[in-house]
Amino acid sequence: MAEFTRAIVSRLRQYVCDRRREKRQSVRLPFSLSLPSPARSLNGTRRINSMVGHTFDLNATGLSLVIPRITLGEHHLVGENRSLNVKLELPQGPIEMQVLPVRYESLEDDETETGYLIGVEIVAMHNGDRARFVEYFSTLTGQKR
Repeated sequence: MAEFTRAIVSRLRQYVCDRRREKRQSVRLPFSLSLPSPARSLNGTRRINSMVGHTFDLNATGLSLVIPRITLGEHHLVGENRSLNVKLELPQGPIEMQVLPVRYESLEDDETETGYLIGVEIVAMHNGDRARFVEYFSTLTGQKR
């Protein structure tokens, strides 16, 4: 039922209004996603689970990520205060950021994509990575820095 509700809200947003203030730019960039603190395996060693995907679109404060599944190991990727690490592959090289999921929807009815679309807000990024991200974003929007 929750999936159905999310799908309806997403469709309504397309026709009624979109609460996002900044225009998103459609761009497909590869990324890897992981949880902030690596899980411990049964033998006590740390294991880092990660997943790869690609962006659907982005703006200066957030991204839409396309991923193959909504869980990573036994962890659901979208939940209350669930932060995620994203390593985004820009044309100039990779940058890292911490993001907070704000919504998700299944892409089961989509003709071109499969998996899940997660909308995330960027909550932390090193200054150098932030500068490279803003510079890249400005090339998409045609704005001068």
